[in-house]
Amino acid sequence: MKERLSQSNWVQIKPYLVRYVPSGQIYARFRASGKLIQRSLKTDRVTVAELRLGDFMKQERKKAEGLKAEARGKMKFGDALQIFLNRLEDNYTLKPRSKEFYKERVNALLKSWPGLKGLDVAKINKADCLNWAGNFRKTASASSFNNTVSALRQIIKIACEAGARYENPAEAIQRSAIKSKSLKLPELGKFVELVAAIENSKVNSCYLAADLVRFLAYGGFRKTEAANITWTDCDFKRGEILLRITKNGDARRVPMIAEMRALLERLRIERKNEAPEMTVMQIRECQQSLNKACKAVGTTRITHHDLRHLFATRCIESGVDIPTVSRWLGHRDGGALAMKVYGHLRDQHSVAMAQRVVFSKSSAPVVS
Repeated sequence: MKERLSQSNWVQIKPYLVRYVPSGQIYARFRASGKLIQRSLKTDRVTVAELRLGDFMKQERKKAEGLKAEARGKMKFGDALQIFLNRLEDNYTLKPRSKEFYKERVNALLKSWPGLKGLDVAKINKADCLNWAGNFRKTASASSFNNTVSALRQIIKIACEAGARYENPAEAIQRSAIKSKSLKLPELGKFVELVAAIENSKVNSCYLAADLVRFLAYGGFRKTEAANITWTDCDFKRGEILLRITKNGDARRVPMIAEMRALLERLRIERKNEAPEMTVMQIRECQQSLNKACKAVGTTRITHHDLRHLFATRCIESGVDIPTVSRWLGHRDGGALAMKVYGHLRDQHSVAMAQRVVFSKSSAPVVS
């Protein structure tokens, strides 16, 4: 905070939170439209104050923004956009990556709609929105299109809240249907060939790239999750790997399958003098090596994230139930997403298992 607390009785304890020492009460202290606001949150507990802070800041900024818009009588799209970005920055419930994602969608919106920032938001009509949507839909993926439309709607909604216009013309834009990605993953033999092709390329870091591919495939990690796993996180006694830094912020444990354990034990022997806090993987990505290897062995191009799909696929094909696989992947939905993506594998497994169900000795299957 730029403002200095004028008395020693006040102590800043968190961004936008200060404590009045004599009473122990915590106050919110921030600026809304240039005006300094300081008000008690009626608690002396930091956790409670943090929960109340977001709602209070939202109310005060909305009030200040409305008064400002009413005083001017009109609002440019750029004004509503700035309010949107301010709220985005102050939203403590959003992860940093989510905030960056929204900013990327805003940039895509401005790039695809030249001059939008300078338009009087009251003069943007349904035809303007549909014309932009028609052009943008041609070049954007369904997911990118839908999320950019969502940003547009939220920005114009701010103008509606401020009284700069009555209805939201962006509501007329229909969402694009998102088609599920058809998974084309390498078979068991092809995966082995793929890793060998990376190692045989003899380029710089080829062995590190091959080990990263193995690490991602054997653990089902996201690329950023894998990059933060240290030797301390590898519990060889329990046969588990602890993921401290994850997409949803919840730490989770993933069991070491046999090939993962063999990989980690080999790497630990090769780097036996390395400190426990060092990361297991020495590179963060290897997409270029993957691309070349896929071409060399004649298989469909795959990405780092496809290796996560490969892990889930192998687990389900091996008989692991989908809710368990979902927990290993770090999903919070109890398996709903995994069912959507990998449900067909369960059906195939179910059909195979059904062939083992018999009612007479004569029809009993031969078990090898």
